[in-house]
Amino acid sequence: MSRTIVVGLDGSPESLAAAEWAAGEARRTDARLHLVHAWLWHPYVYGPSAGVAVPPPAEDPQREWAERLPHETADKLVADHPGLSVTAERVAEQPVTALLDAAEDAGLLVLGSRGLGQVAGFLTGSVAQAVVARSRTPIVLVRADARPAEEAPGREEVVLGLDLEHPDASVIGFAFRAAAHRVTDLHVIHGWSLPPYYGYGGAFDAGVNAELLTEAQRRLTETLTPWLEKFPAVEVRRQAVIGSAGPHLVEASRNAALVVVGRRNRQSPVGSHVGPVTQAVLHHSAAPVAVVPHD
Repeated sequence: MSRTIVVGLDGSPESLAAAEWAAGEARRTDARLHLVHAWLWHPYVYGPSAGVAVPPPAEDPQREWAERLPHETADKLVADHPGLSVTAERVAEQPVTALLDAAEDAGLLVLGSRGLGQVAGFLTGSVAQAVVARSRTPIVLVRADARPAEEAPGREEVVLGLDLEHPDASVIGFAFRAAAHRVTDLHVIHGWSLPPYYGYGGAFDAGVNAELLTEAQRRLTETLTPWLEKFPAVEVRRQAVIGSAGPHLVEASRNAALVVVGRRNRQSPVGSHVGPVTQAVLHHSAAPVAVVPHD
């Protein structure tokens, strides 16, 4: 995997928080940081006044700002994180296209996400949603009020939402590496469903329910065992819950350094698809969220 982390900048507090978060991640993983600001210049059109054509001004403040933003942000990150390798560029493309292209050969793409407050979590903007749905590179979404890792109290855990119907090594491996780099615990949450007859007036059988829970826990342990052997220093807490894992992941995010979820690379009739659990976490997590695409 590439040791380059790409950050999408637009000058908002969210994107600057994303850059700061990515700088911490780059230091933890010995990666290079690359800042990308996508901006297309549209020069002002000046019509003739009293029959005299007025030429456009030689300087355009908006264009100058777009040129300065990535380089000034890079300078600040280097000053705050001595030894960090940072490059920056302004790309004359639409944001979604520019970010997808920049992330194609990167190990990670980091974007800012509009915050709704400590309890409500955050909403993703239209650019972030489009990039998440189409990227083949893992993406981390960061709120403007996200705390840098060094300011977080205690050893905040990494939380993984694990789908045992489609377990993927890239998603699991990402979560274990994130916990190992942070020297913290990994909390794995798996949601499982009751048999269909429970939804059609079937009688509740405590014995059957216990058997199903035992089976879910067994499958969870079986899936994680090779990773426990590969990352022996990572303490893992396993949780199998009835129903969707989404609400449980959101709850766990309040004490998390990072929430990791997967996204299958598949197309729906209306375009790229983001599953309901990932969607719920993206909209309501109190911690940064990593979305790892997989086949």
